[in-house]
Amino acid sequence: MSRSPETSSSSAPARPPVTADDVDLAVRLAVDALGRAPGPAWERKAGTLEWDCRETVEHLADDLFAYAAQLGPRTPPVDRYVPVATGSRRPGGPANTIHAERAAGPEGLMQVLEANGALLAAMVRTTPPRVRAFHTHGVSDPEGFAAMGVVETLVHTHDIAEGLGLAWNPPAGLCSRVLARLFPDAPAGTGPWPALLWSTGRTDLPGRPRLTAWTWHAAPLA
Repeated sequence: MSRSPETSSSSAPARPPVTADDVDLAVRLAVDALGRAPGPAWERKAGTLEWDCRETVEHLADDLFAYAAQLGPRTPPVDRYVPVATGSRRPGGPANTIHAERAAGPEGLMQVLEANGALLAAMVRTTPPRVRAFHTHGVSDPEGFAAMGVVETLVHTHDIAEGLGLAWNPPAGLCSRVLARLFPDAPAGTGPWPALLWSTGRTDLPGRPRLTAWTWHAAPLA
């Protein structure tokens, strides 16, 4: 006997995609959370990183810019990054293309973050899904770059919030979507945010020590 479409179990539910709206949401929530910090606090170390909180925001903005740039050429490179120049402002600081003017203070720093988040969201919205571009963890698609931008935003905001003494608890649905796209083997049975922190080496979980090395699955999922 054939099954009706209503009772067939031959296909699993579709995975919710990571979208440009997710990039917008992640960056907006980060700016709302971090914008409350007073100026002197930005010189503190960002969590366990070697950079201070200000440098880490610049690094995050630079990540978002770099992902947007990978999708920008008519024929994106699939064997290298777009060759933009980078440089550090101090020995040991992040090597960025994007730097914020210090005289603009925290407000200007947040504008730099917002601007580069908007660049990535715009490129994800306007780039055809078939396009592929280089990343060291796998040649990726626009959804992959969106997901990478969201993860960078969520976990680096975690680092910065620790340094600034601020609370940061992003939405479970947002975390779930990027876990499914970039970390398909993430541990089940725990909340999406703790699972994302574990997957990016930020924390341990019961029975799972903190990772000292990690990567994500940038290539499109089958």
